[in-house]
Amino acid sequence: MKRLNTVLKEDGVDTDLILLIRTILATSKEIAFRVSQGELAGVLGSTLNENVQGEVQKKLDVIANQLLKDILLDDSSVRSVASEEEDHAVGGHPEGKFIVAFDPLDGSSNIDVNGQIGTIFTIYLARDDVAFNSDEQFSQPGVNQVCAGYVLYGPSSLLVMSTGGPTRCYTLDSTHGGYLLTNKQLSVPEQSREFAVNMANYRYWDEPTQVYFDKLLYTCESFEKSSMRWNAAMVGDVHRILCRGGLFLYPQDKRSGNDNGKIRLLYEANPLALLVENAGGKATSRGTRILDIAPTSLHQRVPVALGSNEPVEFYNNAIL
Repeated sequence: MKRLNTVLKEDGVDTDLILLIRTILATSKEIAFRVSQGELAGVLGSTLNENVQGEVQKKLDVIANQLLKDILLDDSSVRSVASEEEDHAVGGHPEGKFIVAFDPLDGSSNIDVNGQIGTIFTIYLARDDVAFNSDEQFSQPGVNQVCAGYVLYGPSSLLVMSTGGPTRCYTLDSTHGGYLLTNKQLSVPEQSREFAVNMANYRYWDEPTQVYFDKLLYTCESFEKSSMRWNAAMVGDVHRILCRGGLFLYPQDKRSGNDNGKIRLLYEANPLALLVENAGGKATSRGTRILDIAPTSLHQRVPVALGSNEPVEFYNNAIL
């Protein structure tokens, strides 16, 4: 099995970008260890604080965020970082080549029940037309990403990443402490009857979305033998789709503040959309390609439908 460094060099990835990726992954190994220790490391439970999204922070959220922020701001190639847990972008080195955004622990509600969680990250080239510490550094469409990936913590720690080419999967070798290539090219099947959505939100969806699910669940023969899979962690649901196909949905709904859903464009939708597209799938928001959306704010939310081409298109045709 090839080591990560070898694969990145064979892919022609810029040396500076390779070093930055290694910096991020060094922190992922520390997070993986903390996750594996659980209660033994005193990292379970919630803090008394809320993040910028108004969500109660888990202890491990705070730890993971601080670990990533500290190591990235110490890297001279990083001009600025943005985190789902921070109100604004945090300036690093004014001459840095890259900017990095991350969700330190996606699926925080799963932490205390030993469920799937993961770290999502994305890297862009820094902008020279705005201040190094400005939120505007991240006002770039997802198509500009030079690298996107996630580390999924579970029975094994998996890195799924693309640097613009194929979406590849690596497994953390706990013996030697490095990531080894275990799937050189993930490929999303064109068709699948699996879907991932929080059905408890049905009552809040608009009528076209409700009608779509009425057909899926009760009346349409095309959906016969469909299966629902829901992790309560987008990173886990998308990983299943990358491996087996299917449809991940998080629509907008009628609740206050949810008129654009709950998925963050910068920290979740864009990096996962890049991974899905580079594995042959489709990633949309109200029928628009996610990677083409022009951001309007650092913590912008968007409705999401991504996965296998056929079910994504079927859903979009039903609601538009």
